[in-house]
Amino acid sequence: MAKASRRGTAARDLEDDAELGAPRARRPRAGAGGRWWVGVGRAVLWAFIIVVLFNGIWYPLRGGLALPTTAEEPEEAETVTFPETAAAAFALRFADTYLDTEDPEARLEALAAYVPEGEAAALDAAADSLTGENLTVVSIDVADDNNAVVVVRGDVNGGAMSLEVPVYADGDALAVSGPPALLAAPTRASLPDAVSVEEDPGAAEALDGVLTGFFDAYAEGPEHLEQYVEQGAAIAPLPENSLRIVELSDIVVPSRSSTGDDDVRQVALTALWSVLGSDGSEVGQLRQSYLVTVVNSGSEWRVRDIQGAPHSFGD
Repeated sequence: MAKASRRGTAARDLEDDAELGAPRARRPRAGAGGRWWVGVGRAVLWAFIIVVLFNGIWYPLRGGLALPTTAEEPEEAETVTFPETAAAAFALRFADTYLDTEDPEARLEALAAYVPEGEAAALDAAADSLTGENLTVVSIDVADDNNAVVVVRGDVNGGAMSLEVPVYADGDALAVSGPPALLAAPTRASLPDAVSVEEDPGAAEALDGVLTGFFDAYAEGPEHLEQYVEQGAAIAPLPENSLRIVELSDIVVPSRSSTGDDDVRQVALTALWSVLGSDGSEVGQLRQSYLVTVVNSGSEWRVRDIQGAPHSFGD
């Protein structure tokens, strides 16, 4: 009872205080103790802003200050615009004039059209000291957009030589830029030993009649050629009544190397031709070497192609 009385007394005291306007005691608000989290969040936000600003300023500067990479970029090939065709024709005409010393005075007058003014005298030569025949341009060594050396080859004073002509180009204008130089013609090459191949006697026997018939038709005309040529292949016949086959020899049929459905071989052979005159009679004979590509699709041999044979000496 005493405790209940004390509670009642306390309650009445609070009511009395409220009536008298006394301030009521406040309870702590939820989260009031988390104000420090707000400070932490602001610090993180400012750190983020500083990082963004720093990177925005530093990255462009770093790109400008970066050292060049060691890997070299491939250089673009330079395009040379020297007029090779025009220079070749120009040098060939010059060489024809330069190598004709029958009339020295007329020669110098003609050469003046090819060289800078006043330089023709540097090309003077004694009468009948030079002759040139069978001249042709064989190469052009281009140095840059304006300079090149044109190599003209022919028979100079009866012997094979090269005349190298320096040519200067300025747009469409051309000039010989110095005295030409006579050089020796290339020497004769020595052929290596022929490469031996494994031959197929059985295929050679089967091809004997086909090849003879093909060469007969090759000289006679397209109406006879079709029966020997592979369907879809294009082989133009020789002019009619110009040649007649005499014999085929040195026929080499290599063993099969292809693994597909068709059996393709490249046959080397020598053909002896009769050369016919306008009246159809023989006026001479020619021995020539050929490579004939033949194909067997399973039932018969046909000719796919014919061409001249390389390196047929010494086979």
